[in-house]
Amino acid sequence: MVDVRNNPPKKSNDSNQSNYSSRNLLSGFLFGLGIAAFIDETVFHQLLRWHHFYDKSTTDIGLISDGLFHAFSWFATIGGLFMFADLRRRNALWLARWWGSVLVGAGTFQLYDGTIQHKLMRIHQIRYVKNVLIYDMVWNTLAVLLIIIGILLIVRTRRELKQVKRDNPNEQ
Repeated sequence: MVDVRNNPPKKSNDSNQSNYSSRNLLSGFLFGLGIAAFIDETVFHQLLRWHHFYDKSTTDIGLISDGLFHAFSWFATIGGLFMFADLRRRNALWLARWWGSVLVGAGTFQLYDGTIQHKLMRIHQIRYVKNVLIYDMVWNTLAVLLIIIGILLIVRTRRELKQVKRDNPNEQ
């Protein structure tokens, strides 16, 4: 039985090992991206009503854009969860690597939203107030922290993967 908490799954050959390693990353990234988008849309668009996904038109267009954004977030989340279930079924889930990529996915979405959508494209701001800089700094700093923590987890699991390859030369 494979310990899915911290240890990489042991495969019969090197190509399977790297294939499942990449699937863990992709599954986590999609889930992280989707769940961050879902939280953004639910909290900031619906509950707080700070903005819509697209604020350069009417309220109706803003609501339609929120609906499309919400659908995107759920497709990404569900896609990541289907891959997660497949990894579990194959006994190939590497939870530490998966969580690292969840954090990278969530942070990437948030940093993209805070820099590209808020500042470069200006399709909406995080909040329409006089001093939006404070909101932007908190939003983007949190995004960078998520990415850094996620990358540290992924790097740690990469070291574990190299160690498994060294310890099991006949399985490569």
